[in-house]
Amino acid sequence: MVKLSQNIEAAYEIEGTYGSPPGSNLYHLGLLDTFDPRQVERSVTPVPSLGQSTDTHHALGPIGVTVPLKVACNGTGWKQLIGRAIGESTISAYKHGNKLTTSVGSLAILAKETGGDFTLVSGVVPNEVTLTADYTTGGYITCEATCTGYFSLDEGDANFDGFLGDDYSDVTFPAMPSGEPLLPTDLSVTVGLAAATKGLSVDGPFGSYVEVGEKYLVGYGLDDNPDGQLDTDGILDLTAGASDTLTELNALIDGDANWGSSILGSGGAELSKNILKGIYKTDDRANLAAEDDADDTNTGNASLYVATDADGTGMTTPFTNLKTVSLKIANNNTPISGRATGDDTTVKWLLNNAISRGKTDVTLDLTMTAEDETYYDKYVAGTSIPLIRLDFGDTHGSIALTNGTITSFSRPLASGGEIVDTMSIKFRGAGDYKNFSAYAISSSLTLTPS
Repeated sequence: MVKLSQNIEAAYEIEGTYGSPPGSNLYHLGLLDTFDPRQVERSVTPVPSLGQSTDTHHALGPIGVTVPLKVACNGTGWKQLIGRAIGESTISAYKHGNKLTTSVGSLAILAKETGGDFTLVSGVVPNEVTLTADYTTGGYITCEATCTGYFSLDEGDANFDGFLGDDYSDVTFPAMPSGEPLLPTDLSVTVGLAAATKGLSVDGPFGSYVEVGEKYLVGYGLDDNPDGQLDTDGILDLTAGASDTLTELNALIDGDANWGSSILGSGGAELSKNILKGIYKTDDRANLAAEDDADDTNTGNASLYVATDADGTGMTTPFTNLKTVSLKIANNNTPISGRATGDDTTVKWLLNNAISRGKTDVTLDLTMTAEDETYYDKYVAGTSIPLIRLDFGDTHGSIALTNGTITSFSRPLASGGEIVDTMSIKFRGAGDYKNFSAYAISSSLTLTPS
């Protein structure tokens, strides 16, 4: 039978252990644009020999699996790709890409052809993920990922009882997501151009610090665990009705034992979710001997500023007349080759026997009709953009990008043509403690599969 791409569907399952899928629940990956579950390469080295007319041996190198993948943004597959590229965090039982992590999260992807034949790729790790919205042409928002895979195996009945040893023959293959994929008009991109006056001044006990993400503020104690003295569990939901403004958030923090807070710059009406994402040291660094000093001297307070519009109020300014939006998360992962023993006891040399996470680059590329000199002036001056938010609506969530620097800007002129600004922005997070750059990107997109 001739192979036709329109006969292919794909589903995913989250792996608890790299390269070892549970084989119990499948979730539809979404509307496929580009997909290849069998992009397998291996190096073959010809070995010459004296007395022979040609190379008499071919030394086989490691097997390397690459999984190119592009899906429309419907269902939960696209969220998994973005979330795994950021890294999974669980706060208050909510799984999401809260910050960049050093761990590697993997998926198993099962491809199904109508009428039979299955391909299973285990250990699928997104190395580079690009979210794209194009306002100039028709089409959906897409998520494109270049992934590595542990191993790929074909079977006619979904029982991969060979090297991988995973049986999906009795697992129901899921139906396509019922909702339509997201359109570019479902995405709003807002920018906070100022962040130096309004916010909270937070003071905590000895050794304390706070981490602020897109959804949660978490107060940590000296033992690096959430401090139960802060709102019973150390966790505050920045989007909840009881804490979604600085006035409300301030009252919750200031009312807890050994924690203190005050509002900066008359910013009580500002939204808590617009606090710059990062890690802030909140203990009293001038009096380290006082382990419960929350309000005595206040010299160690951390200033948690909110991003606002240029006029210092709210954060509602959109990037107007957008043509394209492209968010790229590039992890620069390093494959570690090694000897792997399969479930059937066979031994293989795998290029991606393990994956080491690399340094992540977070880049936002924008093109838009030129209007004024706001972003050109920031580019020339080297001024940071405090916060940019990509919001997909309440149903899906949002992505926050903190402390961006415009790294390139162009505005070519042509007679009789539209003047278009093109710029790239890289992000580095906010704060003054530990690995605060992990909050260069923070997402509230859920990573609970469905």
